[in-house]
Amino acid sequence: MAIETYHVPVMLDECISALNIKPNGIYVDLTMGGGGHTREILKHLGPEGHLYSLDQDPDAEANAPDDPRHTFVASNFRFVRGAMRLRGVEKVDGILADLGVSSHHFDAKHRGFSFRGEALLDMRMNTRGGRTAADIVNTYTNEALSKIFAEYGELDTTWKIANCIERARAEKPITTTAELVEAVKPCTPPKDEAKFLTKLFQALRIELNGEIEALKMALEQSLKLLNPEGRLVVMSYHSLEDRLVKNFMRSGNTDGIIEKDFFGRATTPFKVITRKAIAPSDEEIQTNPRSRSAKLRVAERIEQD
Repeated sequence: MAIETYHVPVMLDECISALNIKPNGIYVDLTMGGGGHTREILKHLGPEGHLYSLDQDPDAEANAPDDPRHTFVASNFRFVRGAMRLRGVEKVDGILADLGVSSHHFDAKHRGFSFRGEALLDMRMNTRGGRTAADIVNTYTNEALSKIFAEYGELDTTWKIANCIERARAEKPITTTAELVEAVKPCTPPKDEAKFLTKLFQALRIELNGEIEALKMALEQSLKLLNPEGRLVVMSYHSLEDRLVKNFMRSGNTDGIIEKDFFGRATTPFKVITRKAIAPSDEEIQTNPRSRSAKLRVAERIEQD
């Protein structure tokens, strides 16, 4: 597999600038994917610097740079602190996370992430085992399906969608992407079919891979991992993720609750660098349309008293 076809790194220059890389620092790329951000970080490291790149997808390991300053870690980023401690690392100088799905996942039709074409309804980020999206579609109750479509897909009248799926699976199990598209056809808006199906598939993918919980865990662990003045750089692609990241950078928790000290002064473990999320340039969106929904947020760890 050619690295160039795996994934085009989004806002590459902005991410590298935001990390404020020290040549001798220790950094973590939570989502290596095609390795675009990883290789660019390495260009800014000196011989004493080191980068750890995590990815749970077995396909990603082939993209790991062969560099003594780099270590690939086959792991979900929800376990980042444990992964670092296993390698003798207690503190790091910067953490980068490019959330969501890579171009590779959409383009590799057999993985079942895309509603275009036909493939097994899989959607696993980690293909080493576990349930698939088909298991969710065929075993979740009407109420549970309706809830994830509303929460993770931000769709309307989700009970209708759940009813469509329930009727279809009563006749035979839904096992492919095309069968799911056909099952929800009665409640698919003709003028917004692509947008509707994108949100539907997104909801199933987030639920299956536990993406929201994984993000919360990774953010919380970043507090313990980052050195003072260490940067947390996170790029998200939908409002659920962006809201969590924004809350966390403002307050140090994903609920966005800002604590106060004895004197009533707000306390937070971060200095927010980006008051407003950075978006891709018009030129980047034109050359890489998949970047259009990206939002980049940056915060710096404050030294605690």
